[in-house]
Amino acid sequence: MRVLVVDHPLVSHKLTVLRDKNTPSPVFRLLTEELVTLLAYEATRDVRVEPVHIETPVTTAVGTGLVKPTPLVVPILRAGLGMLEGMTRLVPTAEVGFLGMARNEETLEAITYAERLPDDLTGRQVFVLDPMLATGGTLREAIKFLFRRGAADVTCICLLAAPEGLEALRQELEGANVTIVLASIDEKLNENAYIVPGLGDAGDRLYGVVG
Repeated sequence: MRVLVVDHPLVSHKLTVLRDKNTPSPVFRLLTEELVTLLAYEATRDVRVEPVHIETPVTTAVGTGLVKPTPLVVPILRAGLGMLEGMTRLVPTAEVGFLGMARNEETLEAITYAERLPDDLTGRQVFVLDPMLATGGTLREAIKFLFRRGAADVTCICLLAAPEGLEALRQELEGANVTIVLASIDEKLNENAYIVPGLGDAGDRLYGVVG
């Protein structure tokens, strides 16, 4: 497993505004999309490409095109949906699937409640979108789910991670072809398994509290 923290002034700036509890939901959503596009730029550095022959207005040329099948983007519902636009803005030809996973607040374990994915992912490059890597339980189960379907490699784009969650993933996914791309590794998890300093509940801040 490889961990990449994107070190860029614009990433740090946008993340700072996201952390601010006074940032309203519309601004939070917009900045999340922008930040994900910046992270996706680094996350797709190893996307599979092949030479393509084209005609410019002047002559013929050899360029670069994405290998088919194109990458599969999988946001984790519901907060991952707020990252989807930022990802597809960079890779508009990517296919999109969905995986519904939630954390049991008592056991802190991840449960799968919905999925919309191809049955066979053999050889596919998959990009998972989930804002917060806290305990690592949700991402761990999502990654295992995708590998069971045959995915060749999985890249997870997260806004934040806690050291405890990263360590849990390393132990569970040792040797797996997994990359975690982050804007920041934060200090720790608190007693309620929230990331500190974090930015709160990303889903609630994106879409409001659902009663």
